[in-house]
Amino acid sequence: MTFEELQLLPAIVEAVREQGYETPTPIQAEAIPAVLAGHDLLAGAQTGTGKTAAFTLPMLHLLASRGETPKRGQPRPIRALVLTPTRELAAQVEDSVKAYGKHLKLKSAVVFGGVGLNPQIEKLAKGVDILVATPGRLLDLADQGHLDLSKVEILVLDEADRMLDMGFIHDVRKVLALLPENKQSLLFSATFSDEIKALAAGLLREPRHIQVTPPNTTVQRIRQTIHPVGRTKKMALLKHLLDGNGWNQVLVFTRTKFGANQVAQFLNEHGISAMALHGNKSQTARTQALDGFKSGQLRVLVATDIAARGIDIEELPHVVNYDIPNVPEDYVHRIGRTGRAGAEGEALSFVSLDEEGWMMAIERFTGQQIPVQVLPEFMPEPGEKAEPIAMGRQVLWGGAGKPPSREVMAAAAKAARREMLDRMRARKAGPAPKASAAAEAAERADRDDDDATDSEDGDMGADGEQRTRIDPDGRRSRNRRRRGKAKGAGGSIGNAGGGQPPRVDGGAAAQPRPPREGAGRDGRPAPQSSGARKPQPAGPARQPDPLRTGIDALNDRGRRNRNKNRGGGGKGGGGGGGIDPLRTSFGRIQ
Repeated sequence: MTFEELQLLPAIVEAVREQGYETPTPIQAEAIPAVLAGHDLLAGAQTGTGKTAAFTLPMLHLLASRGETPKRGQPRPIRALVLTPTRELAAQVEDSVKAYGKHLKLKSAVVFGGVGLNPQIEKLAKGVDILVATPGRLLDLADQGHLDLSKVEILVLDEADRMLDMGFIHDVRKVLALLPENKQSLLFSATFSDEIKALAAGLLREPRHIQVTPPNTTVQRIRQTIHPVGRTKKMALLKHLLDGNGWNQVLVFTRTKFGANQVAQFLNEHGISAMALHGNKSQTARTQALDGFKSGQLRVLVATDIAARGIDIEELPHVVNYDIPNVPEDYVHRIGRTGRAGAEGEALSFVSLDEEGWMMAIERFTGQQIPVQVLPEFMPEPGEKAEPIAMGRQVLWGGAGKPPSREVMAAAAKAARREMLDRMRARKAGPAPKASAAAEAAERADRDDDDATDSEDGDMGADGEQRTRIDPDGRRSRNRRRRGKAKGAGGSIGNAGGGQPPRVDGGAAAQPRPPREGAGRDGRPAPQSSGARKPQPAGPARQPDPLRTGIDALNDRGRRNRNKNRGGGGKGGGGGGGIDPLRTSFGRIQ
């Protein structure tokens, strides 16, 4: 089959040819005729099989075929809306719309958070036919009256499962309330879940179902391998593979933003060009990182799951799961960055004992047993056992077998909070360089990219103003003084009048004098203000391992008291729970 046989407009076929495509992919061959016939669509295919063109090409055909193009000065309503979960995917979809519609008289625009509102408002005021947007910024613009969605004819939800995973279901419903009932709706996704089917049931009208591959599968051309590794040896293993194999373009996925920064810093210190990509980066920095990686200027791009959905990097040969995801669907989308458009690729997973259970869940989800390759020098140390994993404010259990006792998990949470405070103190104690424009822009983030498990981005006000972070030397000190005034009845001499206490250089509160005897009520001495905390001496800055929780002793005690007669769960399986050791990656080692 050719694109001409799909009966697309000649101008669209010409643009497709200019992009180097000769024949449609299976998802395109099935989806395009259904959309051209006016049906609603629920379509799924493996990542990298051409889902974007499957809805972009018929959408352009229908819009160009219906009615005349408005003349200069006439209003141009929004006729097609494409919703995506992330900024990067939104920009990529709009690039495809421009490329395939270059010979048509249709205008398009993309709006997402993390950048200024005014340029987007100006572009919308000029009129667009096709709008690609993330839900948060779209609602901000709609609430301010800068766009009208009452004329939308075609709605596309791209990566719908990701939007649900990221908590956008409420925003999506708000957007649907702004759209007319009589519209054509298309849902495209790489995986199907019960939640997606429920959303489709309420949105689509007698839809056509297209599933060109079994659901929740991975591309067959991707060669997958598990590397069992010690908890503290992942960086050394990554450097060993990069140096030994001479890889020049590798996408590495970590669980947290701190982990991405740590890995990128380690690689740069060892002469391997790398950059981190996550939600704390400004949109400009994220775009520059992707462009540098695609052009070959960077050997390694270290990213959180923000980059796992919809980012199209041509002929990417290698993907490394530095940290195993706790959601199996994320594994499918991570490794889907390679092996795209019929090319071959390789996906490696660094599995520590802490992540054995998650890897087993991934194998069950994808219906396959991934080969295990052992590098003896990077295996876990003797006696190493699975521990809970600290991820932001959460503490999760990813080991094989049942989780440890509540006491152990509580101790892990306490240790994780302590390590977070240590990092904050180390950062505060270090020199404070003058913030550059890029660093200030990095403070802005939009809820469009807010990852449910990684807390990717902050929120940005509807007025476009940046919501700044708390100044540890300013607002935090004032909060302490307010709490001190609420607790102390009499207060100190420096705060006796209820006003602000004296301030010293840097805006910090001065040390108050000792309270006078009898200054408090009932003849009791007045309590000292809690704002007068003696500064703690700054200890040496250290970089804690985010996977370590420091609970070995308590873990051993809980195992002796609660799991004395419990069977083993594989090598270091964290308590067992009846797990067959031959099912785990460590147990499959020959």
